[in-house]
Amino acid sequence: MNASQPDILVIGGGVIGLSAALELQRRGLAVQVIEREPEGLGASKGNAGAFAFSEVEPLAAPGIMKRAPKWLLDPLGPLSIPPAYALSIAPWMLRFWRASWRDRHAASVRAQAALMALSKSALEALVADIGAEALLRREGQLQLYDSAASFRASQPGWAARREHGIPFELIENAPARIAELQPGLDGRFRFAAYTPDWFNVTDPAEWLAHLRTQFTERGGKLVLAEARALAPADDHVQVATDKAPLRAGHVVLATGAWSKQLARSLSERPPLETERGYNTTLPDPRFDQKTHLSFPDHGFVASRIGQGIRVGGAVELGGLNLPPNWRRAEALLKKAMAFMPGLNPKGGKQWMGFRPSMPDTLPVIGRSRASTRVIHAFGHGHLGLTQAAGTALLVADMVTGAPPAIDLAPYRVDRFAFATSTT
Repeated sequence: MNASQPDILVIGGGVIGLSAALELQRRGLAVQVIEREPEGLGASKGNAGAFAFSEVEPLAAPGIMKRAPKWLLDPLGPLSIPPAYALSIAPWMLRFWRASWRDRHAASVRAQAALMALSKSALEALVADIGAEALLRREGQLQLYDSAASFRASQPGWAARREHGIPFELIENAPARIAELQPGLDGRFRFAAYTPDWFNVTDPAEWLAHLRTQFTERGGKLVLAEARALAPADDHVQVATDKAPLRAGHVVLATGAWSKQLARSLSERPPLETERGYNTTLPDPRFDQKTHLSFPDHGFVASRIGQGIRVGGAVELGGLNLPPNWRRAEALLKKAMAFMPGLNPKGGKQWMGFRPSMPDTLPVIGRSRASTRVIHAFGHGHLGLTQAAGTALLVADMVTGAPPAIDLAPYRVDRFAFATSTT
């Protein structure tokens, strides 16, 4: 094909799209990436920078619906639904509830673990290929629990990790061991779990910029345009944009939280919703953070970003259009200051990003029902950075006709009842 009609058009220049584009390039294909924003950072810019390969436990876990009402009563708590969005989110919440049943949950854990294992090995290969080791921090992760009760409640999740070969250390009533791993924490923490193989990027924005540079230096083309609709034909797919139409032999749909609108042009309606994540990045934190810190009882994390610390997380199911509720970022930072004494909040920069989320926490990876020439790669929630390299391998396998490295059935677009309805 000539430059005006590449082999592949990847819609979305975030971490999923660029990772897929690099892998497709590696297999000898001509690739263009369509991105509507000049920098194309989107949700990839302000995330916590973690490769969370040990997080095989879906949010929709048994017992979650018993805890959810308490959380929902707190508008600044770990899980929030703005009243203005409650009716819109109801169909998604019904599927979320069904995904938390033990039969569905067990299947989701297996599928998540398979994708995590693939993504971890694929990332190591990608890091070597693009010379990115200097952009990583291999410092582990420490999960801190408020009480013995919450520590005990977490044990099924750790049992699932053990079953899938993930190494970790449980720390029970041992504040000295916690202080050894992370000095300076508030003394309330006596129960924790340490995941030694966890690692982060030094800065997710720099990681994305490095992927983009590698893609263009290897002959890839970035097209600044907004994709509006897809029209598959027998031997190509046409993409309507806000500028000139584009066409290619295959199209990869990787536009994160905005993928739902483009899928509708194919008469597909995946139950994709938007987790709005909030954080604050502190440029001069004055806290010597040694490892990635997670506070699961409060739904947030603290990670090193550049020379600073980023405090953020929680889940607000609020769609793409409601204005940000910056009180959520402020509430998380207030808790972090209590848990990490001496943390300096001055100069903090707030951010909100849109995480594309499916009810069972699994992404959509697979061929469109409308055309085998359209490949879906979206819905990774807060695990997009983590699962990008593995997703890229699976996308490239589908495009080239290679046998997929793992079973793709759990990630298909129509895996939910009524997924193609008008809800």
